[in-house]
Amino acid sequence: MGAGAANKQPEYEFLGPWIGPLGIILGLPAVCYFLVYACNSGGCLALARPLQLPGLPAGTALFSFEAATVVAAWVALQVGLHLAVPGKRRQGAPLPNGQRLQYKLTGTSNLVVTLAAALYFGFVTRQLNLGRIYDSYVPLMGTAIALSFAVSLGLYAASFRKGALLARGGSTGQPLYDFFMGRELNPRLGPLDLKEFCELTPGLLAWLLIDLGMAHKQLQVHGRVSSAMALVCGFHGLYVADALWHEPAILTTMDITTDGLGFMLAFGDLAWVPFTYSLQARYLVDHPQELSVVAVAGILALKALGYAIFRGANSQKDAFRRDPGAPGVRHLRTLQTASGRRLLISGWWGVARHINYLGDWLMGLAWCLPCGFRHVVPYFYAVYFGALLMHRDLRDEHACRLKYGRDWDRYCALVRYRLIPWVY
Repeated sequence: MGAGAANKQPEYEFLGPWIGPLGIILGLPAVCYFLVYACNSGGCLALARPLQLPGLPAGTALFSFEAATVVAAWVALQVGLHLAVPGKRRQGAPLPNGQRLQYKLTGTSNLVVTLAAALYFGFVTRQLNLGRIYDSYVPLMGTAIALSFAVSLGLYAASFRKGALLARGGSTGQPLYDFFMGRELNPRLGPLDLKEFCELTPGLLAWLLIDLGMAHKQLQVHGRVSSAMALVCGFHGLYVADALWHEPAILTTMDITTDGLGFMLAFGDLAWVPFTYSLQARYLVDHPQELSVVAVAGILALKALGYAIFRGANSQKDAFRRDPGAPGVRHLRTLQTASGRRLLISGWWGVARHINYLGDWLMGLAWCLPCGFRHVVPYFYAVYFGALLMHRDLRDEHACRLKYGRDWDRYCALVRYRLIPWVY
């Protein structure tokens, strides 16, 4: 799609063009604050007492210049590392105009430098009080939310410049919807690809740093890091490390090839991920749990199962996309479509059409379970992520039906289950 083009008959997601996007733009920040309001040092929402909410802890500031400075310094640090440290060079998938962009991938390097510095200065020399992250959680979150709005507005305004390549789903001519979905497909600042960078670096690493801050605070308050906190931080760390280690695979995903960079992705990357995905670690500061050997073994087994499904399926798909004749995937059976593409009908992708989503959800459930069953708020991620994956499943099914037509019906007859084998 060329610059300035718009869909003649746009298809709206999220109950667009304005009711759904407006509700999400206002609702997601409210959810972030509600999760703190409903569960903190003053108590936590439980099913047995659904109307008893503790409110924000006394003396909690909604904004501070210190928090704003920290967030600005954090983003600047990650940008500086991205530009300075060595990284792989990869070509992206072909764009609608035939162009293929070059990407510098430094996620793993950013992770190693950031994690090493945080552990050394926070836990070895103790020159850095990571526990302050817990104390300043609300103003840090508020700053990240404000940053995501500012970035989204800046991107929307910049997308009207001459020559900008627009995303098909974000150039409908409906301002609110386009702001939400993202008008420009691949906004860049010089060598920095903003969408790929935001997707994998500042938010994911902030999530990991927040976890370390919660563990440090638990150590300060209780004199130890509980087994539950160790599991949660370990699980989150594995998830982040896995995403960054396999950074090249993101270049073929819909987020990079199809979706624009607007409020939906900017808020998700910069605010939602670090401040809702770290919920379990924050909960465990105020409600520490010690787990039995049997409980630890069971949770580890569930995590291992989820990771095996998630990584196995994603790696298999990525390997097939890169080279269908590679030794590890050439034995897989495929369905030839009229579009010229082949669809996998064996291996992981012969079990269910979105088997990777099941593995992703099982991993998320595993990092909720160390919080025990006294309160419901720590399970927000499992509920939310399940709903999100159902939406993605429906979105992907619709897109594939449009793309492959009758071939998709043939494919569905061969791979019957959508998400959960023998169930759904």
